[in-house]
Amino acid sequence: MATPAIETHSIHFVPLEERRGRTWHLGTLWFMVNAQVGSLAVGLIGPAVGGTFLTSFMGIVAGVLFGTFFMAFHSAQGPHLGLPQMIQSRAQFGYLGVLLPMVLVVLMLLGFNVFGLQLIGEITATTNTLPHDVGIGVGAALSVMLACVGYRWIHGVERWLAYLFLAFFGVLTIGTAAQIHLSAAQFDLGGFRWVPFLAMFGITAGWQLAWAPYVSDYSRYLAPSVGHAAPFWWTYIGSAAGALWLMGFGSYLGAAFPDEASLGSLLRAGDVIFSGYGKSVLLYSLVCLVAVNAVGFYTASLTVLSMADSVRPVGTGRTARLVTAVVCGAAVMLLAVFAPGDFLTNFHSFLLLLLYFMIPWTAINLLDYYVLRRGQYDVSALFDRDGQYGRWSASGLASYVLGFVAMIPFFSVPGLYVGAVAKLIEGADFSIFVGLLVAGGCYALATRKRDPSLGTAPRITEAA
Repeated sequence: MATPAIETHSIHFVPLEERRGRTWHLGTLWFMVNAQVGSLAVGLIGPAVGGTFLTSFMGIVAGVLFGTFFMAFHSAQGPHLGLPQMIQSRAQFGYLGVLLPMVLVVLMLLGFNVFGLQLIGEITATTNTLPHDVGIGVGAALSVMLACVGYRWIHGVERWLAYLFLAFFGVLTIGTAAQIHLSAAQFDLGGFRWVPFLAMFGITAGWQLAWAPYVSDYSRYLAPSVGHAAPFWWTYIGSAAGALWLMGFGSYLGAAFPDEASLGSLLRAGDVIFSGYGKSVLLYSLVCLVAVNAVGFYTASLTVLSMADSVRPVGTGRTARLVTAVVCGAAVMLLAVFAPGDFLTNFHSFLLLLLYFMIPWTAINLLDYYVLRRGQYDVSALFDRDGQYGRWSASGLASYVLGFVAMIPFFSVPGLYVGAVAKLIEGADFSIFVGLLVAGGCYALATRKRDPSLGTAPRITEAA
């Protein structure tokens, strides 16, 4: 069967006869989603809040390895169910109740893409390619075009960009390590501080968890026969490798050039290798940002359609997805142009807020899928507002709210809000552990009490 030039599916079940692709493609996709200058900006935060390179890098490693664990488990759901992630969440929150996490996911996606377009504008202005706002407009248009052609093109473009990344950033990383040296104090364990370490742990874990609500959107075309292990490991290894490389490199540049922003430090590092190389790296990074923003616009279109379908059945084919992607792109472009703000400061707070909203959701979703229902879902009932999953799930919604409320005293967003418990421990943020335990624990107790037969129901593989 020939693959259409423009993807025809949106939020409904992907028929088994249309399932194809290789699991290792998940590795290159998620590697490139993280191997971009947004991740480098995350790495700069550690030195900016007073951490040494070693402290920052240790926090990055711990946070990335922890956060990626959850998002990779979500990725493994895609081949099994053949659905976008947030449609599957109707089983935990109800047909209408899922609107709460859906709204949060859309806001998160739009926020990510605002930052991405701001970076594109900064790159075009820094390299004298295009004026800042024109660069934002062109970047938005290209990202939306890639999102419109859909799933397979996004995978293919990210795969080729991954090969180019190894060349551009391989030379840059080796050259930086050889020619830009940090002081011994930056590697001294005696300079370790818990607050910068925990700040980087929370930020990087939040960055990885931010992909969780839509990571299975990019594995749902794989055949169910691939199982769970291969999608999990390819997603985990690819995503973690990309994040560790760019975030770690960002911390190194942040320690070496403390007065430079993300793009300035990248430009300086490239030009140390040879004149003009920094500009080449920035222009390549611009293309990577276009592809990453396409991922955001593609999923935003699916999630907005899912929201509309939850309220009232709507057209959910190719045309609806294309129109929704264009509208999302236009909205984000306007926000990027008219609300630039202080990038690094806002980005820090934004990532922490993402973490707080995603933790209760990921605990409930993964517990429901892997422990309570063990992957056994009636797919046709996920599109029936009066089906077995109901319109509202009190257990899912209450567990989400309780998990979020329990986290509030542990929140630590400098300059915005520091909770009572976080103040007692010098601003250290342990909210991620509280949210996982409270939301997951409440959901397990409430759901088992309501329906002890969970995990034993037959699975219907195709929507009616």
